[in-house]
Amino acid sequence: MWLMAMFDLPVKTKTDRREYTRFRHTLIRAGFVMLQFSVYARFLPSEEASVIYRKVVRAALPPGGEVRVMAVTDHQYGKMEIYLQKKRKAAESPPAQLGLF
Repeated sequence: MWLMAMFDLPVKTKTDRREYTRFRHTLIRAGFVMLQFSVYARFLPSEEASVIYRKVVRAALPPGGEVRVMAVTDHQYGKMEIYLQKKRKAAESPPAQLGLF
């Protein structure tokens, strides 16, 4: 499954920008990748694993703005239509599973 964090945060003051940067860096350190400006996603193996990352997002919430967190299955994510300069692009693939030997 994919856990997505979407946010609109104020950036008018220096403090606002600092909070925006802190939140964004927290997402990146937690393994989220940017899909679009203010839309980040992380692949997770199960719904249970998403509980941990939802807590990470909640703990990093800035005082202002709006943040939405949504989980979609890998199948639903794969049905997403992506267009780059009017050309269709494939959705990102989940990362390869690690093999332990």
